[in-house]
This record gives sequence, C-alpha cells and structure tokens, in this order.
Amino acid sequence: MCLARILSVYTSVFLANQQMFLGPGHVVDIREELPEQTAKRMLTLLGILKYKPPGTLTDLSGFRQGLVTGSKPVIHPLLHWLLQRTNELKKRAYLARFLVKLEVPAEFLQDDTVADINKQYEELMEAFKNLHKECEQLKTSGLSTAEIRRDISAMEEEKDQLIKRVERLKKRVETVQNHQRMLEIARQLRLEKEREESLAQQKQEQKSQLFHAEQRLQRAQLQLKEMHQAVVDSKPESLMKKLEEEINFNSYLVTEKIPREIENKKNSEYILQRVVAEPAMSQSDLSEIEAKIMEVHTEINQLTEKRMMKYEPADSKFSMYRQQASIIARKKEAKAEELQAAKEELSSTEKQMMQKSSQAQELGGSEVPRGDEFKHYVNKLRSKNTIYKKKRLEIAEITAEYGILQRTEELLKQRHEAVQQQLQAIEDKKGISGYSYTQEELERVSAVKSEMDEMKGRTLDNMSEMVKKMNAMVAEKKASLAPVIKELRQLRQKCQELTQEWDEKKIQYDSCAAGLESNRAVLEQEVKGLLEECAQEESNYRYINCMKRNLEVQLQRAKEEMKAYVSSDPQERRKAIREQYTRMILEQENLGKKLREKQKVVRESHGPNMKQMKMWQDFEKLMECKRECFLKQQNQTAIGQVIQEGGKDRLVL
Repeated sequence: MCLARILSVYTSVFLANQQMFLGPGHVVDIREELPEQTAKRMLTLLGILKYKPPGTLTDLSGFRQGLVTGSKPVIHPLLHWLLQRTNELKKRAYLARFLVKLEVPAEFLQDDTVADINKQYEELMEAFKNLHKECEQLKTSGLSTAEIRRDISAMEEEKDQLIKRVERLKKRVETVQNHQRMLEIARQLRLEKEREESLAQQKQEQKSQLFHAEQRLQRAQLQLKEMHQAVVDSKPESLMKKLEEEINFNSYLVTEKIPREIENKKNSEYILQRVVAEPAMSQSDLSEIEAKIMEVHTEINQLTEKRMMKYEPADSKFSMYRQQASIIARKKEAKAEELQAAKEELSSTEKQMMQKSSQAQELGGSEVPRGDEFKHYVNKLRSKNTIYKKKRLEIAEITAEYGILQRTEELLKQRHEAVQQQLQAIEDKKGISGYSYTQEELERVSAVKSEMDEMKGRTLDNMSEMVKKMNAMVAEKKASLAPVIKELRQLRQKCQELTQEWDEKKIQYDSCAAGLESNRAVLEQEVKGLLEECAQEESNYRYINCMKRNLEVQLQRAKEEMKAYVSSDPQERRKAIREQYTRMILEQENLGKKLREKQKVVRESHGPNMKQMKMWQDFEKLMECKRECFLKQQNQTAIGQVIQEGGKDRLVL
C-alpha cells in the first residue's frame, strides 16, 4: 500500500510539472487533495496529452482505480511514456493551455454579448496559432542572437571605417582650390546620372507598354475582322442561337457548377482548418483513424447492400428516372468541362497565333496566308524542297568529281615538274638551256593559229548549213501544225465550257456533301442516344431480374416456413423460424423475471449492506487511529528512555 501511494505521488508530481505549462491554477498539493479529485485531474491531463493505456487496460474504471491506488501495471507504462516524451509533452501542455476550446452551450450563444465574446475568443485562438507558427519558424530558421550581434558589430566596424575614410577624403579635398565648387559639380553629376538611369528605365517600361499595346491592338483588330466575317456570313437567327447557347452555358456555370466547386472548396478548407487546429498526431493515431475509416466504409457498404436487397416499390418506380437523371447530370458536367477546356485551348492558340504573326511582321514578312493560299504555299514549298534535294545531290556529285579531278591535276603537275627538271638538267649538260621552252612556245603559237583558222572555216560552213536546215524545219513545222492549231482552238473552247460546268457541279456537290454531313451527324447523335437507352434498359432488365430472383428466394423461404409450421412432425415444426423466435421470447421473458427478482433482492439488501460497509469503514479508520496512537506511544517511550540514559550518563560524569 505504501509503495502504491509512493508511485501515485510520483506520477502526480510529474504531471504537476507538466501542469505548470497549463497555468498556475493546476498546481496543487497532492497530499491535501482527495483521491477522486486527483484521479479526475490526472485523467483530464492525460486526455489533453493524448495518452492511450496499453492494450490490456481497456476498462476506463479499472485504469482510474489503478491510477489512484498506484497499481504497477498502470503507473509503470505511464511513467515510461511520460519520461520518453518530456519535451513533446511540455509543448503539448503549453499549447493546450491556449488551444483547448471551451464548449459553450447553444442556448447561451443565442445571447449577442456571449456570441460576440465567443467569436473574439475564437479569433484570438487563431491569432495565437499563427503567432506560434511564426515563432517556431523563427526558432528553426537558424538566425540566432549571437549571429545577429556578430553581424551588427561587423556593420558598426564597417561604418566606423567608412566614416574615417570620408574624413580622410575631406582632408585631402580641402587642400584643393575651389573644392566646394567641385563637390557641388560632382553631386550634380551623380544626380544627373541617377536621373538618366531612371529615364532609361522609364523608356524601357514605355517601350514594353507600347509593345503590349500594339499586341492588344493587333488582337482587337483580328477579333474585329473575325467578327465582321462572322456577321457577314451569319444570320440573326444563328447569332441569337449562339447567344442563347452561351447564356445557357454561363448560367449553368454560375448557378450549378461554380457554386458546387465553391462549396467543395469551402468544405475542404474547413476540414483542413480542423486538421490544422488539432494538435500533432503520431503514427499510432493515424493508424487508428485509418482503421476507423475502414470500419465506416465497410458499414456503409453493408448498409447499401441491405438497401439494395430490400424491396421498396416506391423507389423502384423512380430508380430508372433517377439513374437517367444522374447520367445526364454527369454528361452535362463532362461536356461543360470539355467546353471550358476547349475555350481555354482556343484562347491559348489565339495568343500563340498573335505572337507568331507579330514575330513574322517584325521579321519583315507579309500577313500570314490562310486557307487556299496556305495550301498553295505548302505545295510550292514541297516542290521547291524536291528541287532543292535534287540540286543538293547534283552538287554533292560535282564536289566529289571536283575533288577527284583536283587530285589528278596535282599528280600530273608533280609529274610534269619532275619531267621539266630532268629536261632542264639535260639541256644544261648539253649547253642549250631554255631550248625546250622556246620550242614549245613556237609550237603552241603555231598550233593555236592553225586551230583558229580551221575553226573559222568550220563555223562558217556550219552556220550556213544550220540556216538552211532551220528554214526547212520551220516550213515543215508550219505545215504540220496548221491542222493541230485549228483543233486546239476548238478544244480550248470546249475546255472553257467544261470548266464552267465543273464549277457548277462542284458547288452542287459541296452543298449536297454538307447536307449529308449534317444528316450523318444527326443520325450519329440519334444512334448514340439509342445505344445509351439500350444500355439503360439492359441495366434495368438486369436489376429487375435480380429483384425477381430475390422475391423468388423470399417466396421459397415463406413456403418452406409455412410448410414447416403446418407440418404435423414436431421436429419439422421446431425448425420453423416462428417456433425459434417464440422459444427465444420465452427464454428472454424467463431471464427478465429472474433479473427482476434479483433486482428486488438487491434493493431490499441495499440499505443493510451500505450500513455494514460504513461500519467496516469506521472500523478501518478506528484501527488506523489506534495504530497511529500506538506508534506515537512507542516513539515517546523511546525518546523518554534516551533522555533517561542521557541523564544517567551526566550523573556518572
């Protein structure tokens, strides 16, 4: 008993140290406090500190009793948990002093004064949360006071050095003539430089603003052109239809989609605020919450299955329409999201097109080609690309051949130089140096002259022959092409007529193709709707089959129950559910009678038992008092003996 009291006192002292962070009102002397109050106070504090008893101590009353009596299975795990998390629990206890919300009843909050005070209290709590977060961030930011003082001292030293340098410069300048005038000019120069920088910055800003304004103007002009084109090709009915579609879409966004998204955001924000307001959670808390979530999910699934198994004719009538309404709502949301994404993509592509067109205009190009012009431009580029590839291959072949010829030329030059050197050496030996060179020159000149004469003669002969041939060929061609030219004229007229007819047929074909395309789109929509209806009807058919099977099973059970109930065999009748429930009802009635008799006996013996318990408590107090008196008497006799022995010793001395 003494050991239990010591453990309880130690735990209470430790918790009192934690309570110092909750406020001075919680610090009490445990020796003057009743055990029940101590247990209540310690349980409240342990709840704030989020202590969970071990798995063996699931009973709260047993844990409370063990905490009061100082039971080892209760106190030892508690002390181990407290001593392991001292700093964390101090912080949690300090935060609980300000963040444990006082629950005010709803009837008191109807008063305006109480409601205002409660609102101020919540606002102050939120302000305390923000300030505590900032304080923790500042503590963990790494800026200590020593570093700040060191920086301040370094800055002061730099300031002193700068002041000394300025004084030295002033002393140097004072010796110069007209130093005041020069200082004034330097100050004006600095001001003008600063002004020049600010003006340059303003100029840059104005240039950027001008560029953006030009881009906006180009965008507006493009939009205006598109609007003009749309107005020229459209009718008032189509414009009104487009405006109605846009109004319907925007009204759907404003009335349904955006409020739902705002509500979802508010709910998520409220949940996050609640999560932030909660104190720090450990891994065990998270695992417990996840287990609870799983339990709730399983319970929800079971309830939904029970509801589906239960036959409700009122719901079965409207289930099909509800499903159709939910499908249509989902499709509507999906289409709205797709339309919004398409609009965003269109705006982004328009921005990119404007940027590309502005870049093209800056590079000096003309307007961006569109439609047929762009197709012609692409075809032209493709033809040029093929020509470019062919020319590139030809250039590669020519460069390769040129390299080979260059190499052969170098080799021939080397051989010629070697032969010339040998010939010059022979001429030097014979004493006729330069003979080969002069002979070659004479031969070359004579050869050139003879060639020129021959070429003149040949060219004259060729020219005369070619003139004769050309005249003959021209006459032949004229004679042969005369009927062909006549046929060509007729064919040209026929070609013009055919092109006109082709254009008319092309216009008819385009209109017919557009009508068929629109009809095809309408038919596709109808087919899609019919497929969806078929799928819906098929799901309804399956649902009705399932309900039919359930009803058949229930009907079979009812028949078996009726057969067992009507049967003359007692064993079969015992198997009936009615008989089982009647037996269970009788058993419960008998049990209720026994419990009522037991309750009556307990009520009759309650008074005498309470008196007996009080007598035993008084007897225990009396024995405790006698024990204390006996201990005091023993102490007094021991002290008297010591005093007597001390007196005897003095007499002997």
